[in-house]
Amino acid sequence: MITPLVAQVIPQAGEYVRILPELVLSLFGILIMLLDPLMDEQRGQKTLGLIGFIGTLAGLLATWYMSQSPGLAFSNSIQIDGFSAFFHVLVIAIAALVILSSYEYLAVQHIRAGEYYALILFGTVGMGLMSSAVELVLIFIALEISSISTYILAGFRRYQAASTESSLKYFLLGSFATAFFLYGVAMMFGATGSTNIDKISRYLQSNGVPLLVYIGTALMFVGLGFKLAAAPLHVWTPDVYEGAPAPVVGFMSTAPKAAAFAVLLRIVFAINEPAHFWPVWVAAALSMTIGNLGALVQTNVKRLLAYSSIAHAGYLLVAFAMTTPENWPNGIAAAMFYAAAYAAMNVGAFAVVGHFANAGEQYVTLEDYEGLGRSSPLLAAVLTIFLLSLIGIPITGGFFAKFYVFSAALRANLIWLTLIGVVNSAIGAYYYLRIIVVMYMREPRKQVPVSRVSFGVGTALAVCTFATIYLGIFPNRVLHYAQQSAQNVMPVHVAGSPTSTAEIPAIPRSRP
Repeated sequence: MITPLVAQVIPQAGEYVRILPELVLSLFGILIMLLDPLMDEQRGQKTLGLIGFIGTLAGLLATWYMSQSPGLAFSNSIQIDGFSAFFHVLVIAIAALVILSSYEYLAVQHIRAGEYYALILFGTVGMGLMSSAVELVLIFIALEISSISTYILAGFRRYQAASTESSLKYFLLGSFATAFFLYGVAMMFGATGSTNIDKISRYLQSNGVPLLVYIGTALMFVGLGFKLAAAPLHVWTPDVYEGAPAPVVGFMSTAPKAAAFAVLLRIVFAINEPAHFWPVWVAAALSMTIGNLGALVQTNVKRLLAYSSIAHAGYLLVAFAMTTPENWPNGIAAAMFYAAAYAAMNVGAFAVVGHFANAGEQYVTLEDYEGLGRSSPLLAAVLTIFLLSLIGIPITGGFFAKFYVFSAALRANLIWLTLIGVVNSAIGAYYYLRIIVVMYMREPRKQVPVSRVSFGVGTALAVCTFATIYLGIFPNRVLHYAQQSAQNVMPVHVAGSPTSTAEIPAIPRSRP
């Protein structure tokens, strides 16, 4: 007979369902690591990549099963709801697309496959936990799991000095940022006596918000702002993105950002009151401006997209600057939609860059892309779709992503921040269109070999293109789900109020 003490120590089986995606991804990652030494390099490239991809599909299936059992688990440290399920699907889908786009890349770059695929799965485990954790200590552990994997992945082109430099720079600066986050958690515990987000929210509702809580939240924002590549914590981004493998950059620029945004949404909206958290406003304005101005002078496509990533972090942060509770659901829903749209277009863009770069990533400048519209029309057309979406052109997901964010900001009376965002969007259009002009309106000055697109890269590009166009034509379904899920993040006293049901206007469906 199991004693009551043992029953308390051993969680109920139902609780494991709420971490099922993490368990599945971990098991597949361990399997890859065990099989890697038993296979030669050529066989391992195909077999281990296939196992990794199957692992992500199993993770998506596990996420669906997990979403059928919403609730708290493991001493109320994990919360499964529509919000956490959304980000689980997003980060696992990103991992699946990156694995597909890496299949050919690893063979061309002569990179050992086993640990590469395992690290992507392990990193995804940390990102999934970040999206469902409601305990600050667990969030810190999940952040470390995610960070350690990406630190190693950034330096995977070991024969390139730039790759080693990018890994080292990412590790050193990331360690400092993580220390800030941990110090913020300590301050939060000192101010409220708890590290559970729900308990902290209830304590602040009853006792007010002391200064120490604002300081702790600001320190945690430093740690998460580093992951978001938000200014002024962006200085690592161009160098790290330039040196890291292109598919890894597609992974780093989307999945960790999505997970960090999920954490930031819980912290800012459930713990703090955004009306008094002015650093978010400043970080959003700085990120948009510095990112777009920095991208204007870049000739390396990876560095250009790195500065673009900083700018898009700023657009996303606009959703966090909502000042009154009735506008919070709009901001949360807009941020969730933006994260999904940005993931589709950015993973696709870096998949094209990784395929076109060839061995040693020697073709990554704007000059190398001259005449691509004639030498590889399909590849140029796909990249053009992603670039137009990054600009925010209609019938692409990027258009509605910016539309919802700026609409939510206007409804919250953030006129100046919206104006800064619109002006920066116009500036950003220049350097994106510059790439398109180079591909279609310039004669090539040197011969750049363009290899045939493999099945893996082609599938990843097809999925990203479909998602980008789908979100641009039929955005309502994803937005509606995001609006429903936003209520799961709201504090109890706000989520239950009548004013919390305000919605961003949906786009009416056209009738034949």
